[in-house]
Amino acid sequence: MNRPSGQAAIAELPRIYLVRHGETAWSRSGQHTGRTDLPLTPAGEAEARTLPARMAGLAIDRVFSSPRLRACQTCELAGLGSGMVIEPDAAEWDYGAYEGLRAEEIRAGRPDWNIYRDGCPAGESPGDIAARADRLIARLRGLPGATALFSHGHFGRVLAVRWVGWPVAAAGQLAINTASLGLLTFEQNPGRPVIALWNATGGTLT
Repeated sequence: MNRPSGQAAIAELPRIYLVRHGETAWSRSGQHTGRTDLPLTPAGEAEARTLPARMAGLAIDRVFSSPRLRACQTCELAGLGSGMVIEPDAAEWDYGAYEGLRAEEIRAGRPDWNIYRDGCPAGESPGDIAARADRLIARLRGLPGATALFSHGHFGRVLAVRWVGWPVAAAGQLAINTASLGLLTFEQNPGRPVIALWNATGGTLT
């Protein structure tokens, strides 16, 4: 069997372009938005409309999106909706009893609460979210070339740290803005996973 070598082999390594959805009313207010299916705000739509120019030079082989409306709308406005495949594992953290609450409201009753350590009652634990991220990563690593993945803030952070083998707790050290872009890939070979780009909100990726 002929195998690609050199630059051709590197080009075939999986590249995951991670896109967080644009602004919603609850992302603007700081409310935890898991299963609640909010649309983008006008500002969020404007953010998403910057994505075609920012991603114009990328040769995208496939497009996955969280099933949530805000992610699907962002994908559509990014000009990639025609190839969109819904990926349930890319959904946001299930916040359970904390759905719709702001962090300060949660910490009024639990001053030391940290989602990456404590999870959410009646929702997902850190172990649950890590298992879901790892399951998705296993599939993504089997797909050569470029994948665009439209997802969310907390889950996106966890996906990134699990990509490089870090614990879920490390996700708390990553900022992620609405309509930001990241790149999860490998350096030279599949044994060296890297976060090659993170939280890019301007310019192009070419």
